[in-house]
Amino acid sequence: MKISMKNTGLAGLIGAATLAMIEPASAQDAAAASGVSAETGYIFNTFSFLIHGALVMWMAAGFAMLEAGLVRSKNVATILLKNVALFAAAGIMYYLVGYNLMYAGVDGGWIGSFGIWGADDSAALAGDFSAGYASTSDWFFQMVFVATAASVVSGTVAERIKLWPFMIFTVVLTSVLYPITGSWQWGGGWLSELGFYDFAGSTLVHSVGGWAALTGAIILGARKGKFGADGSVHPMPGSNLTLATIGTLILWLGWFGFNGGSQLAMSSASDVIAIANIYANTSMAAAGGVIAAMILTQILYKKVDLTMALNGALAGLVSITAGPDTPSIGAAIIIGAIGGILVVIAVPLVDKCKIDDVVGAVSVHLVCGIWGTLAVPITNADVTFGAQLTGVVAIGAFTLVTSAIVWLVLKFTIGIRLSEEDEAMGTDTAELGLEAYPEFGKGSQRF
Repeated sequence: MKISMKNTGLAGLIGAATLAMIEPASAQDAAAASGVSAETGYIFNTFSFLIHGALVMWMAAGFAMLEAGLVRSKNVATILLKNVALFAAAGIMYYLVGYNLMYAGVDGGWIGSFGIWGADDSAALAGDFSAGYASTSDWFFQMVFVATAASVVSGTVAERIKLWPFMIFTVVLTSVLYPITGSWQWGGGWLSELGFYDFAGSTLVHSVGGWAALTGAIILGARKGKFGADGSVHPMPGSNLTLATIGTLILWLGWFGFNGGSQLAMSSASDVIAIANIYANTSMAAAGGVIAAMILTQILYKKVDLTMALNGALAGLVSITAGPDTPSIGAAIIIGAIGGILVVIAVPLVDKCKIDDVVGAVSVHLVCGIWGTLAVPITNADVTFGAQLTGVVAIGAFTLVTSAIVWLVLKFTIGIRLSEEDEAMGTDTAELGLEAYPEFGKGSQRF
């Protein structure tokens, strides 16, 4: 039998007592819930930086495999060493100089401050989570980006550059040149105030690497035998298209961290929705690049070129990187497809200019980086074409001039190019004293 106490004096007394006990507890719970929410957001944002940063770091493996597959077998070990070494050097230099130069005290200006970066999480350790994320997670996420710019250079100048001059250039690029231009936008510098927009680095990362690679290729000169006296281009096929394909797919995967992590937060539903959209747009832009490159090479050459299809994927990825947050999936496919078309046109055009780009990085990262940056206003009404063009020109001019100075100083001091004998022998034997594929070497025994 159910007994109701509604409207009885006892019920009112019990209700009043219950409310008196519940109300303070509810207030305490609300405050506690608020604290837990801030801490939870802090944890998710930090996790986003770390896991997306790890994906970007995995791109180093993609660059290594791609470049190893596209250089000749006598140069494979050297290009692998460069990709490992440049990532290590970039991290150290970004810690010693680069991060503060990019982010410390820019305030609408042209440059940050010189100094070693240091973590400060004392507030969070004391229970204040207003910073939003662990400071080291932010440093880690920013650090893995810088090596990407250097990776662009390594593939372009492969097979004829000396190891140590390349490493010196990498040190300057990752510690000074990249952080300065990065500060103009991501550090809150003058381009940011102008309204320039580069969500994840079509210009700030890829075009910077492309401009540095272009100046290096011009100053270094072409590989022996690449161009004939009559202007003809002599193909120099890479060692392993299987590796190149694996490298491209690894880069495709890593790009989700590159673009998705650039949302810079994962503490709300709107953040994770944005990340999901960015992932989808990133992948579909790559898909558009692949299909467009395949169709165009079939039309132009009557055959589909695997290396062009691979570069088409990368072209689509670079193209969408400046603005992966605003397009629809259909628009992302079109942006990527135009990138795929541009790379098919640009690769032979670079050859006609007698610029020897071993892996096509200038066409992929520079040309498509420019296209992707200029394409942002198509889907983002808050961005102007004028601001985008200003950023492209300013960053391009700065990187061209400063990179050329560094390359020329190296050329006329310690030298940057291997001797003809060493180049013919291969960088593996000449500089490392080993071969990536010793069983295929001249001295191997075959049974």
